[in-house]
Amino acid sequence: MLRFVTAGSVDDGKSTLIGRLLHDKELIPTDHLKNLEDLSYLTDGLRDEREQKITIDVAYRYFEIGERKFILADTPGHEQYTRNMLTGASTADLAVLLVDARKGVTTQTRRHTLLCSLLGVPQIVLAVNKMDAVDFQQSVFQLIERQFFAYADRLKIPSIVSIPVSALQGDNVVHKSAQMAWYEGPTLLHHLQHVHLGALANPVDFRLAVQCVVRPHQDFRGLAGRVLSGRVRVGDAVTLLPSGATSQVQALHGPDGPQQQAGPGESVILRLQDEREAGRGTMVVRTANQPERATRLDVNLCWTDARPLQQNVPYWLLHTSRKIRCQVEHVHYQLDVDTLHRQPAETLELNQIGRVRLLCSEAVFFDPYDRNRETGSLALVDPNSNQTVAAGMIRGAAPDPANDPRVYPYQAAISRVDREMRQGHAACVLWFTGLSGSGKSTLAQELEKLLFLQNCRTFSLDGDNLRHGLNSDLPFSAAARKENVRRAAELARLAFEHGNIVLASFISPFAEDRELARQKIEPGRFLEIFVDTPLEVCQARDVKGLYARALRGEIAEFTGISSPYERPLQPELHLPNQPLVRSLQQLLDLLKERQILPPSNAG
Repeated sequence: MLRFVTAGSVDDGKSTLIGRLLHDKELIPTDHLKNLEDLSYLTDGLRDEREQKITIDVAYRYFEIGERKFILADTPGHEQYTRNMLTGASTADLAVLLVDARKGVTTQTRRHTLLCSLLGVPQIVLAVNKMDAVDFQQSVFQLIERQFFAYADRLKIPSIVSIPVSALQGDNVVHKSAQMAWYEGPTLLHHLQHVHLGALANPVDFRLAVQCVVRPHQDFRGLAGRVLSGRVRVGDAVTLLPSGATSQVQALHGPDGPQQQAGPGESVILRLQDEREAGRGTMVVRTANQPERATRLDVNLCWTDARPLQQNVPYWLLHTSRKIRCQVEHVHYQLDVDTLHRQPAETLELNQIGRVRLLCSEAVFFDPYDRNRETGSLALVDPNSNQTVAAGMIRGAAPDPANDPRVYPYQAAISRVDREMRQGHAACVLWFTGLSGSGKSTLAQELEKLLFLQNCRTFSLDGDNLRHGLNSDLPFSAAARKENVRRAAELARLAFEHGNIVLASFISPFAEDRELARQKIEPGRFLEIFVDTPLEVCQARDVKGLYARALRGEIAEFTGISSPYERPLQPELHLPNQPLVRSLQQLLDLLKERQILPPSNAG
């Protein structure tokens, strides 16, 4: 089963494209063909859509071609209906993004691409439509490809395939185009039929959202709900949240009667061995595998209401089958859809996307969205109008901005400024990032030797050393890597405040974590150093033998092999694979340029 969504700007031809696909595969009933005025009418079912010549609602189509079944969500292109696109893409395995060959990549194209990335859609097809209107020119297609990939390469999208099509004439939709012999790739249908589908449903973490309690008679009491993720079997030990009560699964009942197990997407009635208080909003989980719990949430939010977001006013938070009060406590930033730059913001307006901190009246039980779509997604509802105003993807728990009343901030007896004046140089954090074996630690060590000879106060932090001590309790999952960098950044901040030039060497593969480290240091004093050594060079070095083990499958989630590395986009210094002496000179020049070292110490 392939669930896919079509998206794009207004009049890019989404509905016509799907109409063409269904028409050319003879999947349209004969009585529909007789009255068919326009291929787009096959999906634009509302009268207003036909009158306005735009898609307003999400139109769903179910069909089967060959050995694959399809669920299609045709979504609106107009910016006003972005919320509908969110609905269609939230469960999609693949997105077909249409671009009008005459217009190229638009802001709405970028917005839909960004939303697909945030929603975790793993496959994108860039369908450059209306190639007939540009005389099927290869140069036009290639220009749009370059425009799109220049933007999409900065997002987390595992797979992108580009196809030139003409929905109106049928070129490269179902049949190969004779007009575009220069294109050697698959048709749209061929790609949809053969694209590999990775399992999006989380098969590990069992979560069941209870919708209601079923009690047809006094001898039967069951919890009815849908398995959001994972699998549950008769006999499993389970915990009910938020109460924390435990029991065992006595029986499972599906549409066809009793069954021994249930998996993602199945609606079941679950009976427990013990009478436990539960109802709508209860989440049933395996006792040995429980979700995270927090009252403050770090969330990517897409605002879908005409009225702007208001901080510190009540909203309803809808999460799984639960409804609780919450408020937006802080807006971290708003994303510029065109540039992906983070802009300071106090609010979010219609169709704007940003990062916020939510404060909830009760604990929310969740998994981060990138791990579990079902328990990592939420919606906000205005309690007065009952309108859905935002869709959100949970990044994780957010720290409490207020200090615990039992803990008082330490005020240093000697300020950083006084230390800098005494020692004759400024403090800063040099954050060395790059692949394992790139030479980060070597560079940091050699630079520290030079600074020591110049009577500079330094403090060295290295990933391996912290892993042997302070962070020895952390595995190498994405969440643990985040915590590893967070602790390192806090240490770097303390050393910085004591007037040191801090040399921190960490792979720190995720841009988000490096940005959090930056935010802890005074602006202008955090210098990101990207040691850009190619993967093949790092593998050839392999001083510790880690790459060889990772390639044999002995080390899971190894950066560059089985876990991604997000390249810094705008580091303070980009060091390619070059002689050590040259890199050291560039580092010293940077410290002089940023006035960390006085001119006399920079040679």
